[in-house]
Amino acid sequence: MKPYLNLLLITLLLSACRFNNEQAQKPDSANVLQNDTATKTVVKHSADSICIAAVGDIMLGTSYPDKQTLPPDSGKNSFKAVADELRSADVTFGNLEGVLLDTGAAAYYKLHQVSKAYLFRMPQHYADILKDAGFDVLSIANNHVGDFGLAGQKSTVKMLDSVGIKYAGLHKYPSTIFKINGVTYGFCAFSPNAPTVSLLDHAKAAAIISELKQQVDVVIVSFHGGGEGTDHEHVPSGPESYKGEHRGDVRLFAHNAIDAGADVVLGHGPHLTRAMEKYNNRFIAYSLGNFCTYKGVNTTGVCGIAPLLKIYINKSGEFLSGRIISTRQSMPGGLRVDTANRVVKRIKMLNAIDIPEAGLNISDSGVITPAG
Repeated sequence: MKPYLNLLLITLLLSACRFNNEQAQKPDSANVLQNDTATKTVVKHSADSICIAAVGDIMLGTSYPDKQTLPPDSGKNSFKAVADELRSADVTFGNLEGVLLDTGAAAYYKLHQVSKAYLFRMPQHYADILKDAGFDVLSIANNHVGDFGLAGQKSTVKMLDSVGIKYAGLHKYPSTIFKINGVTYGFCAFSPNAPTVSLLDHAKAAAIISELKQQVDVVIVSFHGGGEGTDHEHVPSGPESYKGEHRGDVRLFAHNAIDAGADVVLGHGPHLTRAMEKYNNRFIAYSLGNFCTYKGVNTTGVCGIAPLLKIYINKSGEFLSGRIISTRQSMPGGLRVDTANRVVKRIKMLNAIDIPEAGLNISDSGVITPAG
């Protein structure tokens, strides 16, 4: 019997595994069984479901103005606590808050707008860290992609290209198309900041999304919008501004994006977590918070907790279920799994207040299922 059992075990292990177009192991999507012990909910996914892992802001330390704000391990352990969860999805997404550039002066206009502490220049070799962590696609549409001018933008896309990570969000790179395990994905990203594709122009955004949908199976949309900090934790109805800058109407933008063909909409920008919603059977996260932001961003209180979100959809883009893995940041410890599940509790509270009709049930342990 032993040879038979060994063969059966090997077969089962192989069936749980799959490889993306870079041959990286990504086994989470097929025949996934989630046990939620808090609610006795069991969510089973079919073999053709898709798992998308999504996180918020990533800034692995900045070498500007000096190396004191870089992690002592050169960033190589930045994602160690959650690397398995990131790598196991079919597609793994994050927002790259800053540029990949070894040397270079800060953009002139930035020096006159903000403190030097908020200019983010990550060493170029950090692209390898992002790749090793499992990231397939990154948004570069945010207010820090311009911190080091055109040189910073060129270096960033060059380094992402060199490791095979897809990206979008600049005027020159409004969208990207890629294929993993037989599924074709389209990705586009928006923000209210130059030199990115505008979050404020809904008609142009809809045109980009609609064009993508005609070419791909699943469209993922990212936006950087809304006010920043603890005064902007709630998703308002209507446009937002921050320090005199228009930051968009994120509800209207997200709904418009789905109406145009988006299947998943992922927000970031407020530097904390916001509510989530199911709209037309598609999933929206209004802000995924500070995920991994070494020293450069405030991570006290609610700014230091964030979800690692895993969304399960079918190949038509329809939301099936999800899971929130709670994380926290502290210095000098960095990114850790939060066993207290604080961000889950926060999201449940925000949904109840901001979007009571969100169409989602979220358990105490973070399992997300469609309501009704």
